[in-house]
Amino acid sequence: MKVLIIGAHGKVGHLLIGELQSKNIDFVAGLRSEEQIKAYKANNIPTQFIDLTASLDDITKSVKESGADVLLFSAGAGGAGSDLTLQIDLDGAIKTMMVAEALDIKRYIMVSSVFSDNRDKWDASGIKPYMIAKHYADVHLRGTDLDYTIIHPGGLTDEESIGKIKLLGENEVGNIPRIDVAKSLVEILQNPSTIGKEYSIASGDEPISDVIK
Repeated sequence: MKVLIIGAHGKVGHLLIGELQSKNIDFVAGLRSEEQIKAYKANNIPTQFIDLTASLDDITKSVKESGADVLLFSAGAGGAGSDLTLQIDLDGAIKTMMVAEALDIKRYIMVSSVFSDNRDKWDASGIKPYMIAKHYADVHLRGTDLDYTIIHPGGLTDEESIGKIKLLGENEVGNIPRIDVAKSLVEILQNPSTIGKEYSIASGDEPISDVIK
């Protein structure tokens, strides 16, 4: 297994690198700027340039060069505006799914958001364009032939790892440290039984591995 982290410079993606290293899981950090690549290489982290606003052909070339057989999408526009949110969180995500299918990369893991399927919650979220983008990216992924898993974390915090989570009900809310999202992603990567499943998660009382399994 070799994982391409799409959005490795994001907060969850950056934490995921450390978790993959601790488990000796082969990966490459997908980054969108030469400055980022230079910084990661200085820390002996394998990198691959990938620009989600680029053409489908260019993204295909980047993914192929990475040598990955698993795509993990953790990229986001990061509140940079509705236009970029559409380009990254929706169109960029769908383009990577198309590339995965074209290159016969079956395994695809999506970091989505809690309530991405609940329109009644979008207005109150304060990030409605992001929720819309996540919703339709998830819808597209479900319609592919990829071996996908979608994780829907609750409110993200920068607190230390609790190491325990719970599955959220349809209207249930909760927060979760980003590091525990990263740990959950590692569990998903290591468990083929997660294929075709979705997990809405927040901090809870059960060990991450037990909930994911």
